[in-house]
Amino acid sequence: MKAVIQCGGKGMRLRPYTSVLPKPLMPIGSRPVLELLLKWLRRNGIEDVFITTGYLGHLIRSFCGDGTQWNLKITYTQELEPLGTIGPLSLLREQFDAPFLVLNGDVLTDLSLNRFVSFHRQHRGLVTIATATRNIKMEFGVIDEVDGRLTGFREKPALSHLVSMGLYCMNPSVLPFIPSGVPFGFDDLMFQMLEQSAPVHIFKHDGLWLDIGRVEDFHKAQEIAWDEQSPVLASDVAA
Repeated sequence: MKAVIQCGGKGMRLRPYTSVLPKPLMPIGSRPVLELLLKWLRRNGIEDVFITTGYLGHLIRSFCGDGTQWNLKITYTQELEPLGTIGPLSLLREQFDAPFLVLNGDVLTDLSLNRFVSFHRQHRGLVTIATATRNIKMEFGVIDEVDGRLTGFREKPALSHLVSMGLYCMNPSVLPFIPSGVPFGFDDLMFQMLEQSAPVHIFKHDGLWLDIGRVEDFHKAQEIAWDEQSPVLASDVAA
């Protein structure tokens, strides 16, 4: 199975650090998050990786090289203009003839790729989204009303939402949905697929998931020992 790591973003939420380093090279302990991701993929049986680059892409290419240090084959794409979160896949149309993985370059997780890929193949959809539950604390008291009259009040409630982890399994037949040469986000893809009733499935994960692009998650990742016993590096060979 092949994997695409999306590394073209500017990492605005981590400024000023990402003024000099692309987000995938931000250090988690003594290692860049991208190195942890590549080792995780290799331990899960992935050998062929595409890295999409844009902002400070030369630093990513200099660090990763051709991937031989991790027993991987790495191929790069370079965006001359930002293409959004899914648009860079338009540069790889001829590379896939079987289901492939797409993941953001700032994701750390202990998700089982074996179960995730098996779920995707079993349901035979075009896209499977890995999801997690996040509780969002409201900063305000929430008012319920009917016709201008108070019917309920909740003081700064925590709202639970199912959110995308930035990790997907896709069939090559999803690629025609993606236009060439223009910015195209994952939201654009989902709206288009919903409009055409194209099948998209959800895989719910209740384990470790950190979005390093968020300052809170970036700091939390520093507290985890990312060694050979860490769950994100555990061997879990993909089907």
